[in-house]
Amino acid sequence: MAPPPAISQAAGLSPPRDLSHHFSQSTKNRGASAVKQLYKFFQIPGVGNLAGGLPNPGLFPYDTLEAQVALPNRWPVEVNKNGSAAAPKHAASHFVIPAKDDQVDLSKKIDLATALQYGTAGGYPPLLSFVRQFIRNHLHPNVPYLDGPEVILTTGATDGFSKAVELIVEPWVAGRDPVEDRPGMLCETYVYMNAPNTALPRGVQVVPVEVDSEGMSVDGPGGLKDVLENWDYSKGRLPHFIYSVTTGHNPTGGLQSLERRKAIYALCCKYDIILIEDEPYWNLQYRVDRDGRTPSQEKAHGLSKSTGYEFLDSLVPSSLNLDTEGRVIRVDTFSKTIAPGCRLGWITAQPAFIERFLRITETSTQQPSGFVQSLVAEAIMGQQPEATTRRFHALSPKEKASFEGWSMDGWVRWLAGLRGVYEGRMAQMSTILDEHSFELKQSTPVRDSDTEWGVITKTRLLSFDWPKGGMFIWVRIHFENHPLWQARGEAIGGEAGVLVDGPLLAKALMVFLSQKPYLVLAAPGAMFGATAEIQRERTWKYSRLCFAAEDEDVVGPCATRYVTGIQKFWRIKSVAEIKKLVAKLDTESVEELEQGMGNLGLMAGC
Repeated sequence: MAPPPAISQAAGLSPPRDLSHHFSQSTKNRGASAVKQLYKFFQIPGVGNLAGGLPNPGLFPYDTLEAQVALPNRWPVEVNKNGSAAAPKHAASHFVIPAKDDQVDLSKKIDLATALQYGTAGGYPPLLSFVRQFIRNHLHPNVPYLDGPEVILTTGATDGFSKAVELIVEPWVAGRDPVEDRPGMLCETYVYMNAPNTALPRGVQVVPVEVDSEGMSVDGPGGLKDVLENWDYSKGRLPHFIYSVTTGHNPTGGLQSLERRKAIYALCCKYDIILIEDEPYWNLQYRVDRDGRTPSQEKAHGLSKSTGYEFLDSLVPSSLNLDTEGRVIRVDTFSKTIAPGCRLGWITAQPAFIERFLRITETSTQQPSGFVQSLVAEAIMGQQPEATTRRFHALSPKEKASFEGWSMDGWVRWLAGLRGVYEGRMAQMSTILDEHSFELKQSTPVRDSDTEWGVITKTRLLSFDWPKGGMFIWVRIHFENHPLWQARGEAIGGEAGVLVDGPLLAKALMVFLSQKPYLVLAAPGAMFGATAEIQRERTWKYSRLCFAAEDEDVVGPCATRYVTGIQKFWRIKSVAEIKKLVAKLDTESVEELEQGMGNLGLMAGC
C-alpha cells in the first residue's frame, strides 16, 4: 500500500507552544551528555577511536542472533460468528542477525556489532526510524502543529510514564513545602495503579475524575469540568497533568470517542494541563457488541489525512491528532503487540519534550537493550526491499534516525490480526457472562391447587458493559442482593456490631472461586481505586476479568467456572462459612491457592 504524504510544513500550521514552564527544575538543569556527544565522531569512516570506552565488537560472545518469526498473516483479521477466530497459520520466517554488516551485503538492516554496542539514547537507528515513520505518517498523520511530533524509544510504558513524571513534576514534601505548591495528577476514579504509585513518591496528589462507558467524564458531578471549575486551592495547586488510558481503559474497557477527546483537550488548553496518554491497547478497538453488530471497517474520524491503511483508519485516533498546542505526551509499548518481556516502547511528543526526554535517558536508562531492539526490529520490519535497506545504509547516522522509506504492510497486518484474536476472546467471555447474569429460582407451591403455578424469582448477580477495547471486562458484582447482605446479631454467633458488608463478601467470593471445582481467579476491584477512599467505598463492588491471559480453548471454560461459582456462592446461607472463607486469605499459602487455577485477573503488567 502506498504511504500517505510525509508530515511537512503545511500552510497554516503553527509551531507547538512553549510549555517549558511545566518542566521540573531537574529537567531544566539537564545538559547534554559529553560522552554521547562524542558518538557522532565514531561514525567517521576510517577514524581511529581512542576516545570512547567501547569494548571491541570482536570480543562479543555472539556470532549471530537467529529466530523463527510468525508471518504477519498468522492471525485472521475477522472473528467467526461464534466469537472465536479461525485457526492460525503456523508458517514462519527465519532471520539471522550477523555479527558485522561488512560480513554480508547491505541488504541486511541490522548487525550485532552495532546493536550490542553502546548506542544513542534515542534508540537503535533502524528501529527508531521505522517507529518514527509509522507514528508520523500512519498512526498520527494529522498532528496539527508545524513539523509534527518526534519519538524516543524507552524500556517500556512504565519507564515512559516515569520519565514523563520526572519531566513535569517538581518533587513536593509534606512539612517542608507549602501546601499550595503541591502538584496534582488527574486520572479516572478506576485506574491502573502503577501510574499513581509512580507519582505519589514525588508528593503528587492523585485527583480522581468520574468515569462512564467512554472513560474519563467531562460533564456532570465529579467530571473533569466540575473538578477544575471548583478546585479547592487549600489542597494544592490546580492539577497540571492528566494520566489516562484512553483506548481499552484499564480496568473498565472503555474507549474515548473523538468528541470526548476534543472536550478533554479543550479543557487542557483552557487550564494549561499536560495530557499523558498511556496506550498499550490502542490497536485493540472492538467492533462486536452485545447486540452482535460488527460494523464494517471505515474511517472512525473526519480528519483530513488517511493513515494509508484501512485498519488504522477504522480506529479512533489519538489526541495527538487534535494537539494544536503540543500538550500531549503519548506513551506506547511493544508489551501487548510483541511481548511484555521485551521491555521496549516509545514516547511521542512535541520536539522540545523529546529533547528533554533524551537528556533524562542519557543519565538513566541510556538506551533500551540492544538484543531486544535488534530482535524486535527484525520482527516488525520483516522483509524490506533490498533497494530500501541499501538507501538506509548510505545515509549518515543523523539521516538514518529520520529515514522514511520503510514498508509498513507486514506490521499493520500483524496488528490487525491481534485485534481479531482478542476480539473473539472478548465476545466469547462476554456472551458467557451475559447468559449467567441472573439467578433464577422457582418457588414451591404451598397448596395442592397451586401445583400448576409457580413463581420465578430473578435476582441480578452481575452486570457489565461489553468492552470497546483492551483486554479486560469490568464486572459489577451485586453483593447487595446476596442473602447474607447486612447480616448481624444472632446470625453471626452473637458478636455485636459485626456486619456482613460488601468488602467482606468480596473477599469471601475471591477465595470461594479459587477453590475446587471453580479454580478461577479474578482481579479484585480494590486494586484499581485511585484513592483509599474510592477503594474503601466503591471498588469492592467490582472484579476485573482478563480474557487475554489464558489460551483460547481455556477462556470459555474459565468464564463458565467463574459464573457457576458466583451462582453457587449465592446459595451460602451461613455467615460462619463466609468468615471461614475470608480467614483463608491469611492461613493458606500462595501455592495452595494457585494450584490448577485459571487466571482471569492478576496480570501484573496489564
